[in-house]
Amino acid sequence: MNTRPLAQKRKSFQNGSLVNAAAGRSVRRVRSRLFSRLSSIAIAGLLAFQTVAPMPAEAQQRGRRLPVVRDAEVEALLRDYAEPILRAAGLAGGSLQIILVNDRSYNAFVVDSHRMFMNVGVIIDAKTPNEVIGVIAHEVGHIAGNHLVRLRQAAANAQIMAVLGTLLGAGAIAAGAASGAGGIGQGGGAMVGLGAGLAQRSLLSYQRSEEATADRSAIKYLNATHQSPKGMLDTFKRLADQQLFAAQHADPYAQSHPMARDRVSMLETLAKQSPYYNKKDPPALQARHDLARAKLIAFAGSQGAVARTYGKGSSLPARYARAIFTMQSGNPRDAQRLIDGLVNTQPKNPYFWELKGQSLIESGHPAASVAPFEKAVAYAPKEGLMKIWLGYALVATGKDAYLNRAVGLLKTGLREEPNSPLAYSQLAIAEARRGNPALADVATAKSMMLSGQFQIARKFAARAQKRLKRGSPGWLQADDIISYKPPDFQRR
Repeated sequence: MNTRPLAQKRKSFQNGSLVNAAAGRSVRRVRSRLFSRLSSIAIAGLLAFQTVAPMPAEAQQRGRRLPVVRDAEVEALLRDYAEPILRAAGLAGGSLQIILVNDRSYNAFVVDSHRMFMNVGVIIDAKTPNEVIGVIAHEVGHIAGNHLVRLRQAAANAQIMAVLGTLLGAGAIAAGAASGAGGIGQGGGAMVGLGAGLAQRSLLSYQRSEEATADRSAIKYLNATHQSPKGMLDTFKRLADQQLFAAQHADPYAQSHPMARDRVSMLETLAKQSPYYNKKDPPALQARHDLARAKLIAFAGSQGAVARTYGKGSSLPARYARAIFTMQSGNPRDAQRLIDGLVNTQPKNPYFWELKGQSLIESGHPAASVAPFEKAVAYAPKEGLMKIWLGYALVATGKDAYLNRAVGLLKTGLREEPNSPLAYSQLAIAEARRGNPALADVATAKSMMLSGQFQIARKFAARAQKRLKRGSPGWLQADDIISYKPPDFQRR
């Protein structure tokens, strides 16, 4: 979720303070798309254990960052997809987080036992939940098989410069002592070359064997949860067709994965042995998948993409996609009409209410957006992102009477989503307007940390420390930010 463009932020900094510039007057209209490319945390040492497909070249070229996006509806669906697989793998109760990457290609990968990255292209291309569940099962196979540790050992044995396979503490530092929760609100990744020549080939050969093992483990988990492996097989068949031409000229020993034709052959044999091969996904799960897919198609695509996918159909997913695209196109009146139709169809769907609130706040009506966001929070009380939306709307009204509640909602949301730059930026504005400039500076510093603006973050943290009691929670959080030294490629 974006707040103001970076150029506007920097102008405010030059004038003295981001939050002080906004304090005491109505907050300007802020476009904050629910699904958008975000400023990502530059994460040093992300060893991307790639699986379904190689990372796209453009992801490696964009300043070594991954464009991570947030969406409560899609994330909740992915958690429900993953939960039975994790139980089958003996990982129940873990804190696996599936992080969406704004990339249309079909790819997913894990970097440690707690984080899985999945391109939105996986969900957009998957016609059924079972296809996505198969991808998740494969990735969980890597985690349960401890392949990540073994990969690092293999890299060391091959004398390759390896990078840490965990997320740096920038997010945790910015979250401060107030919350012990983990996870990434907004994140990014660093792609680091793994070497060349015989050493590289040795490592890639090791990876191929782990890929095959993860495939077999995925079939095992799907059978244990009484789910079909057909979706996983269909996925690899599709990838095999895409790879066919390139594979004619490829060196199989220079691939980090088994050649698709070999992989599909092995998978097909195992999949068709499953007693659940022809089992369909539950209708309710398919309906949720169809809505999530419609949302991503509309946000990530064009009018042509929506039309090609849904035509003039009147299904709920088709109406959802059209409502979102209409909102994106800057037609708020028509968007509200379409969204109201969705709400009337499913009045207890929190994500329809969220979309209504978003459309209103983006079209310059923050006061009108409060009631829809209240509904969204009521119907999804455990979603931290919903609370942040509502807190943001309350701040954006410009009414001081709402500030105390807004601060409470933003802090509650941050306990569940501790790495949200939007939440910290709105908290900074609210604290400034409540007459707490030092706390406003701490919140601004955290927002800048999470956006990768480390030098600016340190300036605000240093200013905050001068007005805070030494050793207090705010002072300590500011001190963490001042002391933090990002790796060379992250420094601003």
